[in-house]
Amino acid sequence: MDRLRMHSVSKIEENIKKLGELFPGCLVERQGENGAMEYGIDFAMLRQELSPVLQEGEERYQFTWPGKKRSILLANTPAAMTLRPCRQESVDFDSTENLYIEGDNLDVLKLLRETYLGKVKMIYIDPPYNTGRDSFVYHDDFAMEYGAFAEASGQHDAEGNLLFDLRRNNESSGRFHSDWLNMIYPRLKLARDLLAEDGAILINMDEHEIANLQKICQEIFGERNDLGTIVWDKRNPKGDAQGISCQHEYILVYAKEKEPFLANNRLQRPKKNAAAILKKAGQLYAKLSKSYTLEDANRDFGIWMRSQPDFSGGERAYHKIDENGDVYRAVSMAWPNKQKAPEDYFVPLIHPVTGKPCPVPERGWRNPSATMQRMQKAGQILFGKDETTIPNSKYLLKENLYENIPSLLYYGGSDTAFLSGIGVPFDTPKAAEICREHILAFTSGEDIVMDFFSGSGTVAHGVMLANAEDGGRRRYIMVQLPEACGKNSPLGRRGFSNICEAGKERIRRTAEHIEGDLDRGFRVLKLDTTNMKDVYYTPDAYEPGLLDSVADNIKEDRTPEDLLFQVMLELGILLSSKIEESTVAGKRVFTVAEGELMACFDADVTEEAIREIAGKRPRHFVLRDSSMASDSVAANFEQIFAAYSPQTVRKVL
Repeated sequence: MDRLRMHSVSKIEENIKKLGELFPGCLVERQGENGAMEYGIDFAMLRQELSPVLQEGEERYQFTWPGKKRSILLANTPAAMTLRPCRQESVDFDSTENLYIEGDNLDVLKLLRETYLGKVKMIYIDPPYNTGRDSFVYHDDFAMEYGAFAEASGQHDAEGNLLFDLRRNNESSGRFHSDWLNMIYPRLKLARDLLAEDGAILINMDEHEIANLQKICQEIFGERNDLGTIVWDKRNPKGDAQGISCQHEYILVYAKEKEPFLANNRLQRPKKNAAAILKKAGQLYAKLSKSYTLEDANRDFGIWMRSQPDFSGGERAYHKIDENGDVYRAVSMAWPNKQKAPEDYFVPLIHPVTGKPCPVPERGWRNPSATMQRMQKAGQILFGKDETTIPNSKYLLKENLYENIPSLLYYGGSDTAFLSGIGVPFDTPKAAEICREHILAFTSGEDIVMDFFSGSGTVAHGVMLANAEDGGRRRYIMVQLPEACGKNSPLGRRGFSNICEAGKERIRRTAEHIEGDLDRGFRVLKLDTTNMKDVYYTPDAYEPGLLDSVADNIKEDRTPEDLLFQVMLELGILLSSKIEESTVAGKRVFTVAEGELMACFDADVTEEAIREIAGKRPRHFVLRDSSMASDSVAANFEQIFAAYSPQTVRKVL
């Protein structure tokens, strides 16, 4: 049996493998740092394969900063970490499909990369803005210490003297931006891998780093995949501005791949209040009788429409109910351009009652005669009482429930009042309603929505609101570093020790306020060092006699469930998968995702247990290397599986 790797995949090794497949002659064997043989790339040969290539020092268009090379390396190196389940802080641990992960999002993204590769439909993040002002929520001043920046950027002469002082005017210097760029770059590189081919990422940002963020996104996602930028008018101009006061922020939107995204997504949002209008019309239509006519229903419908204080003129235009119970409005069919339409666009429509031709708009119809005739047969044209009125198009609300996402969002405020009301007073919360709109526009069904700068948990709130509105079963993955809350901060005064505790409480209390059939739970996982001792990864570094004394290669404080989740990560099984426990021949056995994985980490596993597990024919089976009850069990293990379930992939810890 093969041994599990028990750490995240090295993207460097993956890239070497891919290059070797494209250019076999460039793949060479070399001796690694530990003396073992490994594969590498002959760059001299690769340069010949790709000729002509840029020479060192040759001018080219690029975006760079001190530390960029290290950022790229940081994204590619593996993490010997794991995610440990925390049942006591979860809600509906065994049934929920939502995840709340505590830990540094860079390491978490590395761990999730293999399991969630290409599975996340939408990533919606609100990273630190690099404002230069620390807060209890984020350390959002990513200015490098001067010495670190000078060392990385080489701002000294040959004798080591300072060339110029970057400590002055630091808001316009690279020192202010470089560490922020080094923070965000590897995280976005990893995030792209998680996105589905038709997925998209939305990133909130203000004026401090928007220019740099756009350059980074063009490099990572490709300029061709830029779907546009939404300007969010918050209607709260900043009072400390020294120039033009900013009262807006930005939401950058990039697709993983634009063509499949546009093919599979509507990129529209539901029309505001459309559901309420259709519901009211349906209630009135259901009352129709000899004593309550369609005319009565339309009268009452109009009264109700005019009484709604938040309805816009566009919504009020849908003020009629037809004989089928459909809500509609009249739309002009006149040719929209200033120039005259072709002759075929001037054919008059015949009034269905009088049989006489109706007037034609001055510049002609919007559609050719064949289309106009087809619309009339389908009942899509509204005629007047006689032929003296120019007909209009019948625009049904049910067929036009969505509208294009506007480039400018006129929304002010945030969820501050709501959060204070439920006792979780975040300092800088976003508006859950805006999250809901975008989640409805970019996702549907059982899509996965991710936020790896979770903060107050607004995206989780938005997912629940979206599911409540359209009946979807979207799942969320929230990731947040458990940064401490100061004792005198709003959260600290409410007794929250760190931002994760407050975020989880916000999600719990929010779920209580939303109606409908929802998944209100979340499975809490916490980032930690690997479950395995060093001997597991480097057995060659230990003397044979010492190996016997450390035969158990698993850390003493780790539980079987801890091991299970690390195995799930390595085998690519979703961390939200259903987990069932059973007893097989006296041993505790986990069954994950209805047989995708079975695992037993108990000691003294007998042939009876192995035979019963093999009889269930799981796709994967994992046990500890030292679990066999005897040498006889170990010798017969493969034969038992070969007889009962030869297709099962067997692995050991």
